[in-house]
Amino acid sequence: MNAEKTIILEPNSEFVETPYITELISRSMTYLKAGFPVHYRGPAGTGKSTLAKHLATKVGKPVTLLYGDEEMTSANLIGSESGYRMKRVRDNFISTVLKEEEEMTKKWVDNRLTEACRHGYTLIYDEFTRSRPEANNVLLSILQDKLLALGNDASSGSYVEVHPGFTAIFTSNPEEYAGTFKSQDALRDRMITIDLEYPDYETEMQIIYEKGRIPLDVCKIITDIVRILRDSGECEFSPTIRSGIKIAKTLTVLNMEPEDNYELFSRLCQDILSSETGKLTDKSGHASTRKLVQQIIADQQPIQRSFLAI
Repeated sequence: MNAEKTIILEPNSEFVETPYITELISRSMTYLKAGFPVHYRGPAGTGKSTLAKHLATKVGKPVTLLYGDEEMTSANLIGSESGYRMKRVRDNFISTVLKEEEEMTKKWVDNRLTEACRHGYTLIYDEFTRSRPEANNVLLSILQDKLLALGNDASSGSYVEVHPGFTAIFTSNPEEYAGTFKSQDALRDRMITIDLEYPDYETEMQIIYEKGRIPLDVCKIITDIVRILRDSGECEFSPTIRSGIKIAKTLTVLNMEPEDNYELFSRLCQDILSSETGKLTDKSGHASTRKLVQQIIADQQPIQRSFLAI
């Protein structure tokens, strides 16, 4: 195994297993066992990459990681001819006659995708639509015909038969996101796409709890604030679970709970949530975001105090 091209993913003890997650992973495993690549598609912050890695731990094989990039080429995926291999033959069968022959051939060097196909590793291609479609064309024959073409002049052979244990997991943002390219219809047709939305309430709260390590009742307060802002439809970008995690970790550093200092708690939420959600749809900027967050917290404060008093 090439340690530079593969990793062993161990199960994450902090990974949150709720009924929502368990059902999603179960469906995904079914598709993989049936021989279909799985594609998680959704907005930023919906946990696509985390789910992909967790799914890979269920498969239980070495993992090859690829990250989509506009500069990605087919050579970055499969490899290329790099340098030369020299062969020298010295013939001195007759003592008075010396014969030497030299032969130089181009040397083929596998890259990550080829390694995964040869050895049956699990491929995680994160944000694959950030690579140009022409770079991803090589995936078509891999997923359909189980063949990886290397090129007619490749010294290692013109193609590689894909190992039967090869598994592929893809993630992507919606096509309207900046920096993404529209994927080929033929490529999307070869995978099972699961569209991810923000998780249910229980899952979101449990994730904030596991990452922030603060009391569960405080996680409920943070989850309420983030989800109310998200559901308001007022923000250019919806706040994600990362916002809740940031608030929770900040409270941990301060060793405080919201009821200890609601004014400070409000300012923290305004800073964190306004930085992630961008400007409001009315184009009034971060000031309006902060004002909206402040109002949400003020509206929730009596309920929170009552909840904390129970």
